[in-house]
Amino acid sequence: MAKYLAQIIVMGAQVVGRAFARALQQEYAASQAAARARGRTGQQSAAATSITGMSLQEAQQILNISTLTPEEIQKNYEHLFKVNDKAVGGSFYIQSKVVRAKERLEEELSIQSQKQKPQSQQNTET
Repeated sequence: MAKYLAQIIVMGAQVVGRAFARALQQEYAASQAAARARGRTGQQSAAATSITGMSLQEAQQILNISTLTPEEIQKNYEHLFKVNDKAVGGSFYIQSKVVRAKERLEEELSIQSQKQKPQSQQNTET
């Protein structure tokens, strides 16, 4: 009886181990495919995220911005910076988050403009 119980446990562990290994391989393949799909712009954006410590989505949420336009970024930044000024009872922490969000969005704008420059040069050459 104990022998059969041990065999069942060992077989169960093998099944779970194989399933885990297969899931890990699939996740790795999906990750590689997503990285290739993002291309160079994705790499630059990921680098900007790691440098600023803030994702693009988080920065957009902080500044309440749906489209990346310099005017809208500046307008929302100035408003939120003034509202959260410590002199008027605001939070220094939130004010610093607003500054980091503005920096992250400006970095994304520069990445997008760099991406558009080579495309416009290719269009003028043809």
